[in-house]
Amino acid sequence: MAPSLRRIALIVAVATALSKVAGLVRQQVIAAAFGVGAAYDAYNYAYVLPGFLLILLGGINGPFHSAMVSVLARRPRQEGAHVLAAINTLVGAGLILVTLLLLVAADPLISLVGPGLEPEVHAIAVVQLRWMAPMALFAGLIGLGFGALNAADVFWLPSVSPMLSSLSVIVGLALLWWQLGSEIALPQQALLGGVVLAGTTTVGAVLQWLIQLPELMRRGLQQFRLVWDWSDPGVREVLQVMGPATLSSGMLQINVFVSLFFASGIPAAAAGLGYANLLVQTPLGLISNALLVPLLPLYARLTAPEDRPQLIQRVRQGLMLSNASMLPLGALMVALAVPIVALIYERGAFDESAATLVGQLLMAYGIGMPAYLARDVLVRVFYALGDGVTPFRWSLAGIGLNAIFCWTFVGGPTPWTPQVLPALYFGAAGLVLATVAVNLITTAGLLLALSQRLGGLPLRAWGRDTLKLLLAAVLAAGIGWILASVVGWPPGLWGRLLQTGLSSGVGLLVYGTVAGAAGVPEARDVIALVTRRLPRLRRS
Repeated sequence: MAPSLRRIALIVAVATALSKVAGLVRQQVIAAAFGVGAAYDAYNYAYVLPGFLLILLGGINGPFHSAMVSVLARRPRQEGAHVLAAINTLVGAGLILVTLLLLVAADPLISLVGPGLEPEVHAIAVVQLRWMAPMALFAGLIGLGFGALNAADVFWLPSVSPMLSSLSVIVGLALLWWQLGSEIALPQQALLGGVVLAGTTTVGAVLQWLIQLPELMRRGLQQFRLVWDWSDPGVREVLQVMGPATLSSGMLQINVFVSLFFASGIPAAAAGLGYANLLVQTPLGLISNALLVPLLPLYARLTAPEDRPQLIQRVRQGLMLSNASMLPLGALMVALAVPIVALIYERGAFDESAATLVGQLLMAYGIGMPAYLARDVLVRVFYALGDGVTPFRWSLAGIGLNAIFCWTFVGGPTPWTPQVLPALYFGAAGLVLATVAVNLITTAGLLLALSQRLGGLPLRAWGRDTLKLLLAAVLAAGIGWILASVVGWPPGLWGRLLQTGLSSGVGLLVYGTVAGAAGVPEARDVIALVTRRLPRLRRS
């Protein structure tokens, strides 16, 4: 990687790491307070629509963020301020209507997302959704503002800002725990706990928007006025990329709706999916931001025909760095799923049975981690090329495939019989496996489409290097699993810490040795980066 790219990646990685650590602590606090009880189970359904909008519109590497970076990175600062003000005005007006819709239609929306919910859980989810409805507006403003900042080479603030949302929830639940003590987990306190959880989530989104305003003003990008300008070329270009990109990313989030629809008939499935997904998203989000945030502006600047060879090399770099980092992490999550879950969550209301449930889900998520990030790399290349239609088409196809796979992997339920395919019932893990299958198929489709768009890619060479990394990851996971299973680890927190830390550490050491010897340049880049950082950490 070029020095500038390496520096940006480091800034993003450190900032994202802080945010992900805060998110992990937030989830630990939620697990200790509510376990897999009604308050958090309901929250997972109430958060579907506001969270969908926050991730879709306000997330780093989301369509609003990506569209702003792709367009503003090629324009002068003054023009960028006008474009941002106009897009803020147009998007804000639309999202105010969405906020009102969420407030008014909360009850039927929860029924749509979770038709099999128990009445108590349904009632709590309705109240939570109304508390989180304003997130719709702030989600769009967050994504647009942080996209403008990234285009202006500001990377620290957008990547660290999600920490505010986590801190808001942690503080809110800490105050509730201070008031209720151990009674916080009692069923009669579920509504109060759910309201605090939802309200502090909304406060966190507001803080994410407020923190970006001073930097936008300092960069000359913030205009506190309404601008209704549909005719500006920059505005039209943003909308041209943003529209299909939002639909494409929205299709991916609809898969979450589909999963929760089937999960509503499986006890504690939604809560378990939430806990397992956080464990996956912590390393995935860290690596995704460190990789995609600096690469996206480079892709956008290499769209000319004469830059095609360099663009192909950058695509290879993004995909192989993704594979070199995600394959070992995914494999180790499969091998050490239950010990990892027990280490992170098993305390308070989160007991051993909950750890077993979430561990099974984490194993399924681990299988799909490499495809998830590789797909994101390919989608960003299409966005940089001004093509949001191709990812949208594949995302649309993914919805149908996900519905079919979800239905199949939970035994094929129908209104007339509980299961048509009982041999294929995998419970909540089947819903994760369905998502994994969809990601694998869409990644392959996008890669073939990009190869056709760019006049051919060296897919066989890339495939050979990926296979080498996969074999190294499987070997590392096998050794880590044997070490975790055979050694008589001491009980308690420190025993779990030793079990997961040493087993995963030895596994990563094996992976680094084998992958480095396999001759994959990007694997050597990752290993070299890690080995350069370790001496500095030891000296500090």
